[in-house]
Amino acid sequence: MKRLALLLALLVTTGVALATDVRVGPQGPGFYRLRMGADEVTALLDGTHPFLADELLTHIDRTKVDSLLKADYLASPVQGSINAFLVKTPDRLVLIDTGAGPLYAGDGGFLPTALLAAGYRPEDVTDILLTHLHRDHVGGLIRNGTMLFPNAIVHVNKADADFWLNAANENKVPKILLPMFSGAMDSLAPYQKAGHVVTFAGETDVLPGFHAIPAPGHTPGHTWYLITSGDEHLLAWGDTVHVATVQLAEPNASIRYDYDEEQAAVSRKRALEDAVAKGYWVAAAHVSFPGLGHIRRTGTGYQWVPVNYTRTP
Repeated sequence: MKRLALLLALLVTTGVALATDVRVGPQGPGFYRLRMGADEVTALLDGTHPFLADELLTHIDRTKVDSLLKADYLASPVQGSINAFLVKTPDRLVLIDTGAGPLYAGDGGFLPTALLAAGYRPEDVTDILLTHLHRDHVGGLIRNGTMLFPNAIVHVNKADADFWLNAANENKVPKILLPMFSGAMDSLAPYQKAGHVVTFAGETDVLPGFHAIPAPGHTPGHTWYLITSGDEHLLAWGDTVHVATVQLAEPNASIRYDYDEEQAAVSRKRALEDAVAKGYWVAAAHVSFPGLGHIRRTGTGYQWVPVNYTRTP
């Protein structure tokens, strides 16, 4: 009996010690695979960043923002994912956006870890398609000032390159957008020096199976990429939506990071309507990881339908 009592006492005290010694650490490397036709799409998480939705969203009443967030058990600031997407085709490994890298200290820079965890190395990437040149999409191009993806060709809309890689345009944007210039210039510089940057204009096929569609507003050259494999399609829509809970319910709501807020809303509504009508996959840079899903119409707004988790794609 004494031995049993001693054992029970040890179990109780051990349980108490464990209960009072809980540590909540970070998540593991974020990657999620999706099979699309002959292609493999892997969502890569670079990190999460707090969006002050009630301060940054425009063309919507602040109380409406708070109400929509509350309905989804959220409050400002809302943690937004920083997603990039890796597409493995039969002959290429294409990365769409690169995350913030070192430019969002503490919030971003985890894409290389996720990439390795998914079974790939930076030198395996053959092409990088940039939806636009904001810091949280180009910062991951470099590490310590050098090319993180030494074998990749970087593809970018000429309208965005002409704007963000020219310091003379700094007087055309509000203060909140000024850091985007140095971020773009510093991140692309080593690739430009190596002759690894290619620009394109208008709607065009940038690679076999990768169709660029201009979607201006968020930036002058903001671009969607429609990826096709067999009968399946996926639209990588960059920063069409930042805070899904609000902007899907109220598509006119833009954000202060938009270069042209009204044009951004026009592009957003076009993307949402097209996604509903055609039923293709959507890859969203800032919708909660993995940022893969479909769009459903609900009354006057829309709803995000996330990918159904599958352990083996």
